[in-house]
Amino acid sequence: IESSPALCSSRYSLAILSCYGFFVAYALRVNLSVAMVDMLNSSSSNNVNSSVCLRHNNPPRPRHNHTASVYDWDSETQGWILGSFFYGYIITQIPGGYMARKYGAKWLLGFGILGTVIFTLLTPVAADLGAGYLIAVRVLEGIGEGVTFPAMHAMWASWAPPMERSRLLTISYAGAQLGTVVALPLSGQICFYLDWTYVFYIFGAVGILWFILWSLLVSNSPTSHRRISEVERTYITASLKNELSPTTDHIPWTSILTSVPLWAIVVAHFSYNWTFYTLLTLLPTYMNDILGFSIKQNGMLSALPYLGCWLLSMGGGQLADYLRETCLFSTVAVRKAFSIIGMMGPAVFLVAAGYTDCNYTLAVIFLTISSSLGGFSASGFNINHLDIAPSYAGILLGITNSFATIPGMVGPVIARSLTKSNTIVEWRTVFFISAGINLFGAAFYTLFGKGTVQPWAHCDHENTNTK
Repeated sequence: IESSPALCSSRYSLAILSCYGFFVAYALRVNLSVAMVDMLNSSSSNNVNSSVCLRHNNPPRPRHNHTASVYDWDSETQGWILGSFFYGYIITQIPGGYMARKYGAKWLLGFGILGTVIFTLLTPVAADLGAGYLIAVRVLEGIGEGVTFPAMHAMWASWAPPMERSRLLTISYAGAQLGTVVALPLSGQICFYLDWTYVFYIFGAVGILWFILWSLLVSNSPTSHRRISEVERTYITASLKNELSPTTDHIPWTSILTSVPLWAIVVAHFSYNWTFYTLLTLLPTYMNDILGFSIKQNGMLSALPYLGCWLLSMGGGQLADYLRETCLFSTVAVRKAFSIIGMMGPAVFLVAAGYTDCNYTLAVIFLTISSSLGGFSASGFNINHLDIAPSYAGILLGITNSFATIPGMVGPVIARSLTKSNTIVEWRTVFFISAGINLFGAAFYTLFGKGTVQPWAHCDHENTNTK
């Protein structure tokens, strides 16, 4: 099949716009983690005034800064507020994959993120009404955002030529790390110079702009795209013709749910996310309560791990496709190698971070290396759904992401209940649990992962339920 140039192509435009979409989704997901440090009443809790390590010099804050309300939430309530997003997120994973396949992914993804944007704008009002209202708004944000990954996977099933998958999907999903990288430091700066309410207003506005661009520029498939070149349309449809199932009605649920390669992805995804979500929601708290960084420094330092993760996921995507295309490595070998590096590396450095005590530099370096290495898994188990069943990729991602959301629900709650006294030893336990789960996931995926289209997902495989 004659290739179509990447420059100015519709498929790479889709990758960049979806990257911006995931940027918005993750910025809205993590901004509360930084704002939370500023939302707590410093006089009634030890959240601001004391830390285990010597507190860093905190630059004086601008005078007009103290207009926003503060709240008296204990560490358990904080854990529930930070984890509540995922209770909504888990609900729409599998329905998201199913609806994207049946009705098209464009509007499902668009309205999903728009819903999250609207509830983000309502966050300050909800917080004033009480912790219960804030939890409810976060759950609703999660419901909106739950469709994003399954819908995007379903969209890439129609848009990504097999040999460009790692590249296109890592550009697309790198928006998640990028959103984290920008939102954490920017939220810290916004809290410092304005107040925490502006965190939600500013990122909400960025989300509305994305929705307008997405509505105008994106189509569900190359065949329905108005501005795509004929060369590119032919290239994409020809490269996918043997992979996609012609019928949209039949879904081989029994085969899907009994597929061992799918369960290998489930276990890997769950394990990786345990570490990812625990750090994502609690790193600002750790930086504040243990290492003693101010809100202004906190966002910057909390973002470093995700900057590394973003760089390595982008580089990893290029390398993975190069190894498959040019060096002729099998897809399964590449997926497993990248998953091992992306899961065992983070485990080792996370545990090491727990033993740095008050050596700030070393702690930040180890946490950064830990998350950065996780970027390799973006070209590992993370996009393996498209290798084993492109026709059902959205549904498969919905299934694995449902399991992978559980760590976001229970991880922060367990971590906060284990760190009631905020000592380094307690946090060490949290890091050990995450590392152990990561190592188990890497081993399971290495044993049972596959890299080829499964018999039940082939286009000539009609209504039989063989595996």
